[in-house]
Amino acid sequence: MSSGRVAGRFGKDHFDALFDPRGVVVAGASTHPGKFGFVALHNILSCGYTGNVFATNRDGAEVLGRPTLQSVADVPSGDVDLVFVCTPSSSNFEVLSQAAERGIRAAFIASAGYGESGTDGEARQQALVEHADSLGILLVGPNGQGLVSTPSSLCAQIVAPNPPRGNIGVASQSGNFVSSFLNLSRHSEVGISRAISVGNAAQVGVIDMLEYFADDPETLVGLVYVEGIPDGRAFFDRLCVVTRRLPVVILKGGASESGARAAASHTGSLASNDRVFDGMCRQAGAIRAANLFEAFDTAALLATQPQPSGPRLAVVTTVGGWGVVTADAVAETKLDLITLPGDLRESLDTLLPPRWSRNNPIDLAGGETKDTVADVLGAVVSHPEVDAVILLGVGIQSNQGRLEREGEFFPEFGLERITAFHDRQDARYADLAGELSVRHGKPVLVATELAVGDPSNAAVAAVRAGGRYCFPSADRAVRALDHVLRSAQWRSRRGLPLQGG
Repeated sequence: MSSGRVAGRFGKDHFDALFDPRGVVVAGASTHPGKFGFVALHNILSCGYTGNVFATNRDGAEVLGRPTLQSVADVPSGDVDLVFVCTPSSSNFEVLSQAAERGIRAAFIASAGYGESGTDGEARQQALVEHADSLGILLVGPNGQGLVSTPSSLCAQIVAPNPPRGNIGVASQSGNFVSSFLNLSRHSEVGISRAISVGNAAQVGVIDMLEYFADDPETLVGLVYVEGIPDGRAFFDRLCVVTRRLPVVILKGGASESGARAAASHTGSLASNDRVFDGMCRQAGAIRAANLFEAFDTAALLATQPQPSGPRLAVVTTVGGWGVVTADAVAETKLDLITLPGDLRESLDTLLPPRWSRNNPIDLAGGETKDTVADVLGAVVSHPEVDAVILLGVGIQSNQGRLEREGEFFPEFGLERITAFHDRQDARYADLAGELSVRHGKPVLVATELAVGDPSNAAVAAVRAGGRYCFPSADRAVRALDHVLRSAQWRSRRGLPLQGG
């Protein structure tokens, strides 16, 4: 991972050349659909990028029906800012020299055979970095999978997917973790602003990307995967500056002895002491997630909803069992499942049947009319002693409606009318959760396993159409909210503004 010297050498214009280039050249484009050079060119051309696109092929063969150049030296000067390098490591010195001559300021090196491959590879990597430094080229990689920049419709990767546009900036030492985060983005419809695999991080690393994201108006939260940090003090100092401007979620590999060995063979990283790393995250105000899903859940919440001003949580549920397991999850966090204020309890008494729980979680006891969920949710979210709300149970009726539409009796016997009503109601509740969140400046989380089980469900679809994250379970919603609360409290103690969707 890079040191502070890189940030001083390369300014915003070099990172703009990387993420928002006027043009891209794929060095080493191939006619074979299984080769990196073919896939990278295919993805750039197929995902909507409107800048100049060139490709080099040493034989001058057509690739994807397009003519190629024989070398980067043939690229028109001033038309390209980024070279995506898929050529063998033995060719990359020359590629960088030719790129610099054509005015190219950034290079992404997908080629392997460098620091991850032993002593000789480390020497080749160091020489490549020194060469890029001398040319004034920002170099990402080597041994990386690529980058995505949705504001530019740029998908310069040797893998899928291409995510929807949004506000999460991803930087990772592992290309596969970039793919994992982008897959979750596509599934949840919570979008990405920029995403990049830094590979061996020979010249620049995830901290350099976070510094860029912190000043990027397209990015509201940074999401990072790391394995090793050679210069922990420099990383910590720079992270402390970033987190004052941008919430950061970190997932770290190599926590165990076996994981550390795997990290060394993967990207050549030396994993840092895990307890020290954990303490560093807490001091710097970064959120450390325990796994892939927790990391994305937390980043998605930060990107799409307000941060809580305090720990006071209310849970509204249409089914009692879900409330019980949610209360269990809350007990392991800093969240406070508050005793309902007297005036709120009295208000709910007028909306619910006598058998309702009269406690928090607020179990509606199956007493819903067409307006009950909406009225109860409005009363709870608007109460000044509630800082955050989790809503459980939406989507149940439209899930039954799906079964009825698939059955042999549809659309007769009133089924067409009732299924349409259930869809409208579930969408209404989901929409209202978003409206109340915005109106009162509080997070209102919707959680249902239908986010995974049936993403077309009316409630799930409405949450996503509103640009918010539908949590797949209550316990995942609780953990994400707890992380965001801790981040908000860290910011509040330092007089920093809360940031959120």
